[in-house]
Amino acid sequence: MAIRIVIAEDNLITRVGIRQIVDTDPDLSVAATCGTLEEVLDAVDREEPDVVLTDIRMPPTQTDEGIRVATRLRATHPDVGVVILSQYEEPVHLLALLETGSDRRGYLLKERVHDRAQLRAAVEAVAQGGTLIDPKLVDVLVSGRARIEQSAIGDLSPREREVLAEIAQGRSNPAIAESLVLTKRAVEKHINSIFLKLNLAFADDVSKRVKATLMYLAAAEGRGDQN
Repeated sequence: MAIRIVIAEDNLITRVGIRQIVDTDPDLSVAATCGTLEEVLDAVDREEPDVVLTDIRMPPTQTDEGIRVATRLRATHPDVGVVILSQYEEPVHLLALLETGSDRRGYLLKERVHDRAQLRAAVEAVAQGGTLIDPKLVDVLVSGRARIEQSAIGDLSPREREVLAEIAQGRSNPAIAESLVLTKRAVEKHINSIFLKLNLAFADDVSKRVKATLMYLAAAEGRGDQN
């Protein structure tokens, strides 16, 4: 069945453009279009979509409405994926988006929206419980000190790198155990070791997984692949 989407964008021309792109894909379906924070929340209650594509800035304050939508839906509709669309490379907004968990969350720069393949990839990723972060934003986040720290990825054992790759796809510990044919306790031990080697052992739990994912993506980008 087609992935049902609520589009939230206050600029009418942009909203129509996004809808036209979505409408050209037979595997995607627009359930509703909205222009304000309250309209988005009402549409989700009414339509029960699979994914919300939302601008980061909308009425009433034109600041971080997209982030607030994602935070609210995490509590009220945890199975609904959210893809933030922004024209700004603002790491603080990405970190705010992922603060309550990275699963079913995506962040794309608006320049990607006109590429139907990239838009569909983001929608599919969050609909399936995963995470997709715009490569440009990843590069901003991992520049400087983080780019130096990415060398720590090389200190991980082959099995630890496999576990980290699963974390980067937004999988839970039980899902990782099933995928890699490990016990849940073994997965926990590997994850604790990963956090220790990446100097993340004393971060809060959510931040550890997010930061480890960003370091993994940065290292993979540096190699030219994600294997």
